[in-house]
Amino acid sequence: MTDDATQALRAIAHPLRLQILSLLTGTELSAAEVARELDVTHANASYHLRVLLDAGQLELASEERIRGGVAKRYRHPWRQPPRKGKVSSADREAYARAMAEELVRRARLAVPGRQAMFTDAELWVGDDDLAAVHAAAQEAATRLHDAAQPPRTPGAHRVALTLALFEMVDGEADS
Repeated sequence: MTDDATQALRAIAHPLRLQILSLLTGTELSAAEVARELDVTHANASYHLRVLLDAGQLELASEERIRGGVAKRYRHPWRQPPRKGKVSSADREAYARAMAEELVRRARLAVPGRQAMFTDAELWVGDDDLAAVHAAAQEAATRLHDAAQPPRTPGAHRVALTLALFEMVDGEADS
């Protein structure tokens, strides 16, 4: 049996599910709307929405009657505190791989000649600097999530932000 933190991490360790979470940060959408926006089948969108909902990564925002059926609308409650629990190295690695794959997809969509920033670092810093950078990264993520709008809102820009900041053990990880 897996704990909540492991279930949540496994659920989001998929590039399409990362896209869905991003999409549902700025608006509530149904499975049909998610499918249209991400150019996937309705069945595929429904499956991934269910996985995310079961893992507590989505909320059921509303239900509406449409043509004799019920359309459920979902949203990503991104302000939820992270789930507590021990996560395995394999699950953490799966999530990192999904993030990397999604970053590559997003980088292909970068607008040529527009402001962009890419950086990478594996280095040693003091406690104060680590705390300051962590706070700045959290503030950047919060500011973008708070500003999220529905897809294709006039005047809104489609942007990507991928952050991974963590303290590392001294030495190489097992291969």
